[in-house]
Amino acid sequence: MTSKKSAAKGHGKHSANRGRVSTTSNEGLEGALRALDLALDKKALEPVLLDVRELCSFCNYQLVISGKSDRQVDSIADAISVGLKGEGLRVIGSEGARTGQWALLDFGDFVVHVFLHSVREHYDLEGLWNDAPRVPIDVPADARLPADDQYDATSA
Repeated sequence: MTSKKSAAKGHGKHSANRGRVSTTSNEGLEGALRALDLALDKKALEPVLLDVRELCSFCNYQLVISGKSDRQVDSIADAISVGLKGEGLRVIGSEGARTGQWALLDFGDFVVHVFLHSVREHYDLEGLWNDAPRVPIDVPADARLPADDQYDATSA
């Protein structure tokens, strides 16, 4: 718990220096991995953790995850926000929350995107950040979609 508290303190310092993200710092990685754990607890799908330190100035990492329904998207976003707040990391900005289609949670050093999967495919953030290295993460089999599984947002 001590390391999470110290990460939270570093987060506050970083958010005051918003435009100056260090490309050599791992700040935000621990928080992004914790957000991933919280998302997987809510059955999030197809997580991808992008290392954008060399590519953008507003954060170090971006976590992209999906849900199968609008309720699940909101539930995943809420679980991440509440869970990390309890560990001293607070959302400093959010967009799209409560729409069920997409939620963006900005924690300063890392950003979490929670999408309804069909919306994620439409916006294709992984394609946009194609040059960003993928951080190796352990993804349980139940968080992977079979290649032939298609979402139907009206039936989810």
